[in-house]
Amino acid sequence: MQVTIGTRAEYLEALRALIAEAADLGAGELFLCDPDFADWPLNEPAVIDHLMRWAAPHRRIALIAQHYDEVVRRHPRFVQWRQVWGHLVDARIPEDTEASDLPTLLLVPEVASLRLLDRRHWRAVISRDGAQMHLCRDELDAISQRSHPGFAARPLGL
Repeated sequence: MQVTIGTRAEYLEALRALIAEAADLGAGELFLCDPDFADWPLNEPAVIDHLMRWAAPHRRIALIAQHYDEVVRRHPRFVQWRQVWGHLVDARIPEDTEASDLPTLLLVPEVASLRLLDRRHWRAVISRDGAQMHLCRDELDAISQRSHPGFAARPLGL
């Protein structure tokens, strides 16, 4: 099953809803990929509450971004959450992928994927198809294999 999204408001609501669903279901893994996460609702108290409910031992959240400057600048609540739950977070920076080539994707394995297809017009698709989620996972794994750690939980020296 696929649902098509056609506005920025619908896209942001879909991000919020999928993160909430991951928390409600106790999903073991979350994968977030975006060139910089500038447009994600990661600073919203409700999203942080969902991430707090989701966070537990043996869970993992994988972040992939070209850089995390916008996360630090725009999402201080998420940065604070990341400091507390850093042991669950694997933040990566791709080594040979241009920012424009990175997918904008939220994957909750065995639940759903949300992929932004066109940032200019905010066209996106939510899929609950197992084969599609598997393809998303393979794509993110391939990017992660050619990446290095980034976005430290705490700045050096502190």
